[in-house]
Amino acid sequence: MIYCRLSEGRKLSEIKPDGGHDFLALTADIVSAHVAHNSVGINDLPVLIGSVHAALAGLGSSAAEEPVELKPAVPVKSSIKPDYIVCLEDGVKLKMLKRHLMAHHGLTPEAYRARWNLPANYPMVSPNYSAARSALAVSIGLGRKKPSDNPVETAASSSAARLKTPGAPPVKRPAPRSSGRRKLGIFTKDD
Repeated sequence: MIYCRLSEGRKLSEIKPDGGHDFLALTADIVSAHVAHNSVGINDLPVLIGSVHAALAGLGSSAAEEPVELKPAVPVKSSIKPDYIVCLEDGVKLKMLKRHLMAHHGLTPEAYRARWNLPANYPMVSPNYSAARSALAVSIGLGRKKPSDNPVETAASSSAARLKTPGAPPVKRPAPRSSGRRKLGIFTKDD
């Protein structure tokens, strides 16, 4: 619903999309409000009235239009190549599609998949780029399990294995920790 409030404080005119409204009265209200606050030439007044009436008449018909069938720039099957992915919206070849979709089309990956009826596992990154990033992550140590936090347990398990192995060198036990204060070796005149 669209409301038009006039400056004279008259009641609100209401536009309903169901067709139960008076376009002439609404047009007169809008044009009179515009002319009251703006200078409009006499020759421009019929053009203004016609454009306002056409705009009001077009409000209800825009919802009745049938959606246009979307056609991708390239076939979906050929949009995924080893080195790039082709955007179905405009046919651009990219390594990563997510940023392009938001910047140029205002779409999230989920909205893009829904718009083109793509499966949920449709990639947003080219396969070779994904493999290169995965190899880089593994090479710097990502994805590995952390070493055990308790080194005593690992030493105990390895020493138990050495005891079972004949001819293994003897295991040295770590020195017990002292619980007293540590002296820094700083001497004063009183010492």
